[in-house]
Amino acid sequence: MKKAISIILIALMSIFVFAGVAYADSLDTIDIKIDKQKVNPGEEVKLTIEFGQNLGAYTFDISYDNNIFEYISADGGTANDTSDKVKVTYYDQTGGTNPRTNMSITFKAKENITTSNPTELTVTGEGLANADASVSFDDITTPIVKNLTVEPNYVEYTFRLESAGDLIKEIENEMILSYSSPMGHYYEHARLVAESTTPQGAKVQLVGTDSAGLEHDIIQSGWGDAQGYKIGGKDVEQVLQTRATFSQAGNYTITLKLIDRDNLDAIIAQKSFDFTVAETSTVTPPATTPDSDTQTPNTPEVPEESTTTEKTETSETQMPTKLPKTGNNIFVPVVAIIIVLGSVYVFYNKEN
Repeated sequence: MKKAISIILIALMSIFVFAGVAYADSLDTIDIKIDKQKVNPGEEVKLTIEFGQNLGAYTFDISYDNNIFEYISADGGTANDTSDKVKVTYYDQTGGTNPRTNMSITFKAKENITTSNPTELTVTGEGLANADASVSFDDITTPIVKNLTVEPNYVEYTFRLESAGDLIKEIENEMILSYSSPMGHYYEHARLVAESTTPQGAKVQLVGTDSAGLEHDIIQSGWGDAQGYKIGGKDVEQVLQTRATFSQAGNYTITLKLIDRDNLDAIIAQKSFDFTVAETSTVTPPATTPDSDTQTPNTPEVPEESTTTEKTETSETQMPTKLPKTGNNIFVPVVAIIIVLGSVYVFYNKEN
């Protein structure tokens, strides 16, 4: 019996030797790379698996978060996407003349992402064999993880601080304060604070009223809850109607800051604004228009008689436009008619 078992074992070992097959080798040369660590919405990212040697057969599973990515394409095998995992399979049907040294897969970050999303791509493998399938390798059952972040192109926050008119000392001046960003970075506990530079001995207040009716001097204590509040996302804008009071005339500087309470009050954004405060109003009263019956000073009044006399003298020196009529004018046509009639009569008698 023992001799029979020995013969069987020797026969099996001979088969394996002649077949040239070895099992349980570890593929410790594998290396996985991604072409970017930060991806913006709409951008693509490529994951490449470098084998470190020629492989004639393999199946790799690449898992991804389908809330963040969508599968685009694969190079180096037949791909099957199951919406959160892509299975890529390759087998060299030429018998070892067309092995591969790597394979790659491309994903695209979804367009509607507005927040920062740390995520990962994980890789497992099975059915791994060398070029001619003479050596097989252990399955990769422990996922190989590649970390990356998908987030928008954030735009820095900008400030605005404008007065509604001239700034006068000791008078409450209306001012518009705002900060905004078309795509603001997210912060769980941000806060608005302010600092001021004043003339010696002068004081300034910048007061805003919140939705609960509470007043906050932003220079003295900041705006809103002391623990901060959440900001970030698309089209961020906060507009505050504030009131500024300056104790003296002179030049002032107010510096606005957004700070991150979760990061030791690190400054997110800041900007300084310079103001000149006047002693009193510099508005000039409008010029008055004299009434129509008000006489212009230093203009001599012309007597009425002198004007009449001047007009009379002028009319007397003018030449007449027609000759005067005389009493002889009526007889001239009468005489002419008589002469013509007489001539006709004499000529008629002669003819007869």
